[in-house]
Amino acid sequence: MNLVIDIGNSLTKVALFDAGKIVEIISMESLSIDRLGDLKHNYPALNQAILSSVAEVDAELLKVLKKDFDYFIEFDHQTAVPIGNLYESKETLGLDRLAAAVGGIVLFPNKELLVIDAGTAITFDLVDKNHHFLGGNISPGLKMRFRALHEFTKKLPEIECADPWSMIGKTTEEAIRAGVQNGMIFEIDGMIDHVRKDWPQCQVILTGGDLFFFDKKLKNTIFVKYEITLIGLNRILEYNAEKN
Repeated sequence: MNLVIDIGNSLTKVALFDAGKIVEIISMESLSIDRLGDLKHNYPALNQAILSSVAEVDAELLKVLKKDFDYFIEFDHQTAVPIGNLYESKETLGLDRLAAAVGGIVLFPNKELLVIDAGTAITFDLVDKNHHFLGGNISPGLKMRFRALHEFTKKLPEIECADPWSMIGKTTEEAIRAGVQNGMIFEIDGMIDHVRKDWPQCQVILTGGDLFFFDKKLKNTIFVKYEITLIGLNRILEYNAEKN
């Protein structure tokens, strides 16, 4: 069995895989050594692990992962991946973007892909039929847009997303909400339309913490998969274990 650990900006997601299938997913603020020990106790067959993190990882946790697992990877830009990477500044590419692209080809191996991750930032990444990561776009996510309007002006309040909302705001709060939320929906649909001009059969995958806010509001047909990054990390682990 495989243990996949994805430490993000706000949450740590832990997934257990058996023969490529997800057994359990746990979200938490952080993964402690005690919690890791509980997982090993509850799932004695766990013998391989991969960790991906946007922040520096606790050194003691790394020691335990290296000691208690037969095979362990700390995912970084030197890690081999089962996808061609055509990004020109590979060392600055977000590892979550690359892992999500790998997850996309696990689910749709013969499709052109647009992977949209609606999280702290919103990213749009393209993968061609030959499994080449081509690059994409990065822009602020929902919470970041609301916060930016408040922090970079003197009078605009900081508000949160809400559903339903008006297309045209009749108060300042409604206008901010309409601008941010409608703007993101237009941005996502516009990007999908643009990509499908060249790739009419492109498979669009939506993931990220805000995916459930957007999934029923887009005019385009999409595939929703919250676990896409975890699936990609598991495939990267398996790919390297096979080569080891």
